[in-house]
This record gives sequence, structure tokens and C-alpha cells, in this order.
Amino acid sequence: MKKRIGSYPHVRVEGSGRGVVSQAGAVLLVGTVRKTGLDTAISAALAPWRKPRAVHDPGKILLDVALAVALGGDCLADVGMLRAEPAVFGPVASDPTVSRPR
Repeated sequence: MKKRIGSYPHVRVEGSGRGVVSQAGAVLLVGTVRKTGLDTAISAALAPWRKPRAVHDPGKILLDVALAVALGGDCLADVGMLRAEPAVFGPVASDPTVSRPR
């Protein structure tokens, strides 16, 4: 991970075999989200509902759930597969935070 741009870290794809991640296909999805500005747009749209002392951005939580579904997840707890790869997905909210009604 070089630097953070938007909601997700900047990730490079290399064929060296070092720093291998199991959800490498998601790098394309994260790149698309970042390039289109979807992460910042959703975060801005949901900003009025963000609690003053919230740790996690509601837009990032929503995008993480969408990525988990795109990677084969079928429930909110499947964001755990993203949490296992912080270099790719950055900080991911805990299962209770993701499941908490807003």
C-alpha cells in the first residue's frame, strides 16, 4: 500500500508473488469505485446521517457491503472477507457496526 486515495488504499498489481491476497479480483472493483468517484459521492450523500463521533464513514460501510456481495457474500457479516485484507480494502467496520440500524 503506497497511499490512501478516497475510501480505499491505492493498490498495485504485480506478478512477483509477494504480498498475495485472496480477493485480488476486487482490486479492479476498488479501482473502478475510486476512478469514478463513487466512494466520495456516496460518502458525501450519506454525510448528513453520519453521527458526530462515528469512526466509520457510512458511505465506506455501504461500499464494503456491496464489494462483499460482488465477491460472493450473501450476508452483512461477509464484510469479514474484506477485513482480512486491510492492504486492499483499508479499515472495514466490525460486524456489529455494519449490522447496526441507522
